[in-house]
Amino acid sequence: MKSTFEELGVSPLLTRALEEMGFARPFPIQEASIPFILQGHDVIGQAHTGTGKTAAFSLPVLSRLKSNGPVQFLILVPTRELAVQVTHEITKYSKYTSIRVVSIFGGVSIGQQQSRLERGAQVVVATPGRLIDHLKRGTIELDKVSHVVLDEADRMLDMGFIDDIRFILFYISEKHQTCLFSATMPPEILRLAEEYMTNAKQVRLNEEEISLDTIDQSYLVTHERQKFKHLCELIKNESKNQMIVFAATKQRTHRLANDLKYAGFKAISIHGDLSQKQREVAMYRFKAAKEDILVATDIAARGIDIPAISHVVNYDVPEDPLIYFHRIGRTARAGGTGKAVSLVSVERVEDFQRIINRTEQPIRKLNFELGIEVPVYEGRNHRPPYSRGRSYRPSNGYRDRRENHYGQRKYNNEMSNSRYRGRGESRYNNQKRYGRGVHQRSF
Repeated sequence: MKSTFEELGVSPLLTRALEEMGFARPFPIQEASIPFILQGHDVIGQAHTGTGKTAAFSLPVLSRLKSNGPVQFLILVPTRELAVQVTHEITKYSKYTSIRVVSIFGGVSIGQQQSRLERGAQVVVATPGRLIDHLKRGTIELDKVSHVVLDEADRMLDMGFIDDIRFILFYISEKHQTCLFSATMPPEILRLAEEYMTNAKQVRLNEEEISLDTIDQSYLVTHERQKFKHLCELIKNESKNQMIVFAATKQRTHRLANDLKYAGFKAISIHGDLSQKQREVAMYRFKAAKEDILVATDIAARGIDIPAISHVVNYDVPEDPLIYFHRIGRTARAGGTGKAVSLVSVERVEDFQRIINRTEQPIRKLNFELGIEVPVYEGRNHRPPYSRGRSYRPSNGYRDRRENHYGQRKYNNEMSNSRYRGRGESRYNNQKRYGRGVHQRSF
């Protein structure tokens, strides 16, 4: 077993920078992947977030690049935040080389990116859409690219980038090395690998068992309308720590951050509807500890790498169990420790049970520890409280709003005491409809 980056074959200039950064020994994904990439193999890499995937694919490629040449190394990522993070990391690794790195993503001036490309770059980190803009303008050439990495490939497929990826790969010489790295490995990823990779070596760590033993995991079963109250209590108990709170949708993320600020907490949101400038400001304020809480969607959180995050809160339980593990990996970065708390509405207990079944690590049930009664589930046909006009924030009298089961907001045009006006239904009819013949069971 290799014990240092130098023994793995990483160049001395890179290992010098790594030593200054405090990285003396490689993580498992790095130890398994670096030799294959140095040998020229295509590689499929899967490991939990926060385990060093960026170094795993970049260090061996940087060791083989020609300085002061054309673009030779292309890294495709799904989000602007991840592009910035990967660029920052590679710049630190190549501190003692003459390799230049340029990041390309939307939301900023394409002219400034063109100027940086004209000055020369050997590594380009790009989101697919903006890279295609440069290809169509003729401001970038990829015919000399010898190494391609698809980072967070599962998110790129989820975001509908598969056709964009095919378009980009058309501009790259057939003689190139392709590496694909992801926290999850759905069947669509493997089909993409079969199409564009040759005899790929697979490095899939902890494929059978998903466990993050450095994270204290727990959950609380509650009614949807009580989740905000429990979130506030959790924040008060952990007031000295920074945390990320995950919500299901962009609208829900924005509203939850506003409600936290209304309740007196220092919170800010990040989601896809924000401009690039707004996202940068949000990340700056959170990294600078000007805000204690970052409320985010799954996709917007890709690329967030802040060691100070001690807590991750799942305000909404993800449908895909693997997304849960990617979320909680935002804490306990690079071998540290952290806590992950999930607020599980009674309607989503079965979804969370699938998460519990995917790991052998204990996930504590907080109801018993906190003396909070486990609520009764009223059956699949019972509409959750927030689909019938209930807000998760305690009533403040200034806004009448409704939210459907998927977290989408709807506003009542008539400011009235009746939440059902405009739908031709009275409170009595709704109580009759949803209150009779309902099967009840408890967890």
